[in-house]
Amino acid sequence: MLAIRLQRVGRQGYATYRLAVQEAQRHPSSGRVVSYIGSYNPHTKEAVIQNELAEKYLANGAQPTPRVVKLLANAGVKLPDWVKKADVKTKAIRHADKLRKNQPKVEEVAPEAEPEVAVDEPVVETEA
Repeated sequence: MLAIRLQRVGRQGYATYRLAVQEAQRHPSSGRVVSYIGSYNPHTKEAVIQNELAEKYLANGAQPTPRVVKLLANAGVKLPDWVKKADVKTKAIRHADKLRKNQPKVEEVAPEAEPEVAVDEPVVETEA
């Protein structure tokens, strides 16, 4: 059975990926690559995919990973009915009531003008 996976290439700290069709039973780094059908750069979000080759391998039963399914769908590849769409994960926010955007609005009160207090001159006592 074949799998369509992302194969990491690129330099250290700047990964890019190839879309590789490999044997599914083997480890991704040691499996024989049948074909490369595209590339993906996660930094620029650019995906270059050969649609005809991808559709050919999907029609022959190649199993794509969830990330590859998303990339193929964005590229306009016609996916078979048996391909499972990845569920969109939504992270639950804990203590959402403590977020600043959920706090009640506090209207700023203009500071009232304080009445001017006359400063008394210091009284100097003289002895008489």
